[in-house]
Amino acid sequence: MYLTHMSTATKSLQEQYAPNSICFGCGPANEKGLQIRSIPNGEEVLLEFTPKSHHAAFPNVLSGGICGTLLDCHSNWTAAYHLMKKAGLSEPMCTVTAEYDVKLLAPTPMDKGPLIIKAKVTESGSRSAQVEASLEAGGKVTARCTGTFVNVKEGHPAYNRW
Repeated sequence: MYLTHMSTATKSLQEQYAPNSICFGCGPANEKGLQIRSIPNGEEVLLEFTPKSHHAAFPNVLSGGICGTLLDCHSNWTAAYHLMKKAGLSEPMCTVTAEYDVKLLAPTPMDKGPLIIKAKVTESGSRSAQVEASLEAGGKVTARCTGTFVNVKEGHPAYNRW
């Protein structure tokens, strides 16, 4: 089920747990950012994103940097949500990207309807999670990402950023 089938009233993880976040990729409070909306759907977390013309690398093709940001932020929220559920918490611990690898498989067209990003945790410990994600345009996977995301402790600059 893609987000177009879900109510627009559904709050994203970002809106629910980090409404004041200023992150360029996922911060609801960053009006110049991408403001992604990650929505849990069973074992996956889904994102539907409609790029704007200023996200292009060249006519009708999404910038690879924007592809990477979408995959990174969405994967990070997938990990944070998973770790929250696994620990039985009511709010996610702040997580950051430890490492991620993006494979741009094909140009990502911007005119094939909303982009769909799917992410799922493939392995996790008490403080970290490995995530696999894919970016689809018009039903074709144009990028993949794998990454490790960790929750941070007091003293880290991102601690309590949410």
